[in-house]
Parts: sequence; C-alpha cells; structure tokens
Amino acid sequence: MSVYYTLCFMSCAAILIALFNSKFGHFQSTIAITATSLAISLLIIIIGQNEWVPLTHFASQTMASIDFKDFLLDGVLGFLLFAGGLGISLHNLKAQKWEIAVLALGATLFSTFFIGCALYAICQWIEIPLNLVHCLLFGALISPTDPIAVLAIVKKMHAPTQISTQIEGESLFNDGFGLVIFVTLYTLAFGSSQPTFEGVSLLFLQEAVGGIVYGFLLSLIAHYLIRSTQEPAMELLLTICIPTAGYALASVLHVSGPLAMVVSGIVIGNWTRETGFTQESKMNLNRFWGLLEEFLNGLLFLLIGMAMLMFQFHQEDWLMMALAIPLVLLGRYMSVSLAYLGFYRFRCYNPWSVRILTWGGLRGGLALAMALSIPAGVWVFPDKLIDVREIILVMTYAVVVFSILVQGSTITPMIKKAKFIEESNKDESPE
Repeated sequence: MSVYYTLCFMSCAAILIALFNSKFGHFQSTIAITATSLAISLLIIIIGQNEWVPLTHFASQTMASIDFKDFLLDGVLGFLLFAGGLGISLHNLKAQKWEIAVLALGATLFSTFFIGCALYAICQWIEIPLNLVHCLLFGALISPTDPIAVLAIVKKMHAPTQISTQIEGESLFNDGFGLVIFVTLYTLAFGSSQPTFEGVSLLFLQEAVGGIVYGFLLSLIAHYLIRSTQEPAMELLLTICIPTAGYALASVLHVSGPLAMVVSGIVIGNWTRETGFTQESKMNLNRFWGLLEEFLNGLLFLLIGMAMLMFQFHQEDWLMMALAIPLVLLGRYMSVSLAYLGFYRFRCYNPWSVRILTWGGLRGGLALAMALSIPAGVWVFPDKLIDVREIILVMTYAVVVFSILVQGSTITPMIKKAKFIEESNKDESPE
C-alpha cells in the first residue's frame, strides 16, 4: 500500500475517532485520538505476540513506510505553525515579550544541561554506558516545548491571558534556539568536525534571526498581494503560499522555517486581517485555517500513537523510559522556577503560573522527529543490539505520550483555579 493511501486511511480514522469522542467521550480531541491509536497499537502488538493473526509485521512495515521526520518537519509543520501564529494577539505578545524571551532562550538552555547532566549521572549509577554528549542530546531535543501539542491542547482551555500568552509564545519561539543547541550537540556527537563558538553563533544568527527576518519579509509580500485583490477566495489562497512555497524557500535559504511561519502568522493575523482582508474573508480566515489545523493535528496525533509499532522494546528501554518522565518534569519545573525568580522582581503574576507552565510544557511530534534523525548503529549494548538511537527514541516517546495523555488531560483543574483567582482579584479591585 502506498504512503498516500496509508495517510488517507489514517486521516479517515482520526476523523472517525474525533466523531466518536464528540458523541460519547467528550475529551479533548487530540488526547482522544492519541489514546485510541496507542490502544490500537498495543492491541496489534498483543495479537502479534500470541500469533493469532500475522498483524504486527504488516502494521510495523506500514508505519515504517511513513517517514515521520519528513512528514512533520518538511510537511505539515509549516501549516500548523502558521495557523498557530494567526491566533496569537500581538498586543498580548508585546506585553509579555521579556518573559517569553527568557523562557524560550534561558529556560531551554538550562533545561538542556540539567536534564543531560542528571541523566548522565543516573546512567553511571545504574551502569548504562551512555556518553555525556548523548545525554545532552536528549536534553536538547526534549527541552523545547512543542507548539503543536501546546496550541492543540492548552490554548483551547482558555487559561488566563498572561499565562496562556507565555506558554503559547514560548512554545512558538523556542524552536529556533532549541534547534541550534540540538544541531551543535549532534555535530559534536556524530559529526566529523568540532563545533566552535563562532560557528554556533553564526548558526544561531542564520537560523533564528534569519528566520524571523525572512518571516517578516514573507508576510510583508503576502500582505500587499492580499491587499491588491478583493476576491475572498484569492485572499485565502494567497495565505496558503506562505506555509507551502514560503516554508520550502526557508529550507533552501537555510533559515528557520518554523520561526518564519510563526512570524508570518502573527503579522497576517494581526495586521493583514484588519487592513487587507475583505469582510467576508475575515470571517472565513479563522474557519479555513481552524479546520485545516484540526485535520492535520488529528492525523499527526494518530501517527504519534501508532509510532509505538516502530519500536523494539528491551528491558533497559523500559527502565530508561520510567526515568525520563520525572527527570524531564523536574528539569522543566526548575527552569521555569528560576525564570520566575527574576520575573517576580518586576511584576506580579498569578500564583498558579509556575505550576501551569511546568505541567503545560507539553512535548509532541517535534521531539520525536528530532529523535528519529539520530543515526543508528552507535551501540550501547552491542550484544543486545541496543544503540543510542533506540534509547533516546523510547525515552522521547515515553515523555511525549505522558505529556499528551496525562499532562494534557489533567491541567484543566489548575487552569480553573488560576482563572478563579484572576476573577476574584478583578472583583476585589476598586472601580
């Protein structure tokens, strides 16, 4: 079966799961899709182990035929980030610009080294020969929060504006910095040349700063093209050019496509929406991109659940998976807490902010895509055919599934308490 047919059937499955959930489950749709696909994967594995039906081999081959990394990083990511940027309020973003910058840069860097060094110490203690650079590599790919997972779950729960702006803005902008850390450590671990401070600085300027500048120029061109026509259909079609040709050109120019899409989405959503679109297009813009975002999210989260079929789990893998979840949560909590120690010196915040940002710092497909890019064959246990890629991949998968299913489904009470405090403060404030 071709990859196209596989994705067609999976898209249909995601939609049917979402329909069933809307009728009977009433969970957040991405959580329901991930949980259902994960249950289907487990069922296929159990059936295969009991040799009732030769289904496991067929299912694993089908999943392996889909290049998850290319599908996400070179496919749907541009659409999802552009759609996410469209819904960001520039006014709220400007009010929280320093908090978002510190969380996206400083907290990500701290979390990377804390998780990496702590994981290395634990591996030495339990006698798993994982090198420090490989532990840091895991820290680099798991520290940035995933904008797709965050926007799909947390955004729809209507958290207080200050908190939601921080967590959404951080997740949208920490990709550029996280990518530089990951690429630097990847080169150190598997490359032939050693990274230098000058090289890392140039990479950051080219990828992150270049992506922001390119995204602004791209949105500027799109803005004037949209203003040049009064046809509602053409106005919407022009927005599609940004995450398609615009995202592809970013790769050719070696600038950050994700950052470019975020910036373009923010500009189009805040400037062009008010001055360039006809009244009819304003109403259709959110509907069109909201529907497309819902569809692609459903397919992506279904693939995340089904990705279990691609893994071969060993005893050591289960141990590392169990260690990875609390370690990543601790790294997230400490990085956010340290950032807020500085924030509290200049502004007051909701007392639930640290807990919500910690528990709402979800991981998703981006972390899995980076883990899948690690080359195979760097052995940790050669006799058991366990390599670095397998260990990092299963740890990443455990954190991703836990964050989507457990964190995503249990964050609502925290948000409700934060909203209650905010509303109480408004009621007590003088007129």
